Amino acid sequence: MDTKRFTNVVISLAVILAIFAVIMFLLGTTTVGVFNFSVDQATLVLRFVFVIIGLLIAFAVYWFTRDNAAWEIGTRQVVWMAIGAALYAVFSWLFNGTVFVVPSLSQVSLRPAIAIPMFFGYAFGPVVGFFTGAVGNMFGDALTGFGLSPQWSIGNGLVGFIAGMALLFQDKKKSMDTVLWIGGVLAVLTVLLFVFNPKTPNGTYFDPATGNFGETPLTVFAAITILIGFVLVLIVRFGFGSNIDVAAAVTWGMLGNVIGILFAALSDIFINGFSLVAAVVGEFLPAAGPNLIFAAILVPLLVAAYAAVQRQSGR
Repeated sequence: MDTKRFTNVVISLAVILAIFAVIMFLLGTTTVGVFNFSVDQATLVLRFVFVIIGLLIAFAVYWFTRDNAAWEIGTRQVVWMAIGAALYAVFSWLFNGTVFVVPSLSQVSLRPAIAIPMFFGYAFGPVVGFFTGAVGNMFGDALTGFGLSPQWSIGNGLVGFIAGMALLFQDKKKSMDTVLWIGGVLAVLTVLLFVFNPKTPNGTYFDPATGNFGETPLTVFAAITILIGFVLVLIVRFGFGSNIDVAAAVTWGMLGNVIGILFAALSDIFINGFSLVAAVVGEFLPAAGPNLIFAAILVPLLVAAYAAVQRQSGR
């Protein structure tokens, strides 16, 4: 085992844990400038437990693949962590809090910024993707002013982390086939829950006029956006078959989105007392579906732009 690599991974995950601990336990009832760090104090400890669980999942994946070069963390990766988290925070705030107010009819939350942790994870490694998604989402939520849901920030971290797991496989094409099957099965199963429970309130829908969340059932369109997104991922996967980086980034980003957002939604079964149906239909589908559509559209652009920069710099 590479001791230096082990130390750097542990330090990186510990830094994420420390950031969450400081924000939740020291700043969790405060507003600092434009940042609203408020966290529900009644469920504070339980939310922190899920933060730890998410980090343990990441560490377990590292441990079983610890000899892979994808876990290399140096100055370059640390810089990308900071840049990725800052970009994700700012763009999450722009799209969630200032630029777009989601129309009541669609009930679909617009989060194109989700492409950022997916790209950073795929381009610079799982740990960079985790830091970008988790820390970036935490500060993005604080900027938006809705208050913090740390377990959802960890879910966003897992989105970037899993997107970066593509680097663990030498045969990316073979790995993509397995990833597509897993993602496709999960997408179909979650939509079937909606089919049998169409009246479940939308847990991520926010009505600016009333200031309330989740008071209307999910529309059919919102429920099937995850299938629309999956079809777009398939188009990218096979349409860009000759460009392995674009295909792999989108495919693994898809899996990261499904598992990361599902982790966050399922955690609310314990934190908020939701049923499985309410967590999946009311929270997972309206969040993961639009994410997947944006992933299929925006991640290829980011990968292509980065490849162009690399070519110009001679790397």
